[in-house]
Amino acid sequence: MTELNIVLYEPEIPQNTGNIARLCACTGANLYLVGKLGFSLSDKYTKRAGLDYWNSVNIQKIETLEELFQNNKHSNFYFLTTKSDKKYTDIKFKSGDFLVFGPETRGLPEKYVKDKNAITIPMAEGQRSLNLSNSAAIVVYEVIRQNGL
Repeated sequence: MTELNIVLYEPEIPQNTGNIARLCACTGANLYLVGKLGFSLSDKYTKRAGLDYWNSVNIQKIETLEELFQNNKHSNFYFLTTKSDKKYTDIKFKSGDFLVFGPETRGLPEKYVKDKNAITIPMAEGQRSLNLSNSAAIVVYEVIRQNGL
């Protein structure tokens, strides 16, 4: 079984985090919540979006991305952004990889957008971005397609 890690850096919208938690429960992915959250995990919208899946999710709350990197030195981190030309489908994902998503309104900090592991989901020109939980699902299922669940 492929171990997969989804990282939400400073997520702002509780429904997206709830939807991603449900995705994690259904795929066995680990969920890392990093930095300041734009809501409380007890928020009714977060809970409603995650339904009764919350008990099936391995959630870790981490203070900084640097702490996460330090604790997982031998892992690959992929930074999802609209500012890269490298498509997520061009990556050969491996068990244990981390998919890092930024806040809904501003994305990841510039240093991660410029990283060699910054990847994107192609979109029609002129469009700003996909919904965070949709983006996570797209890339998670590519990892599963490549490696199995």
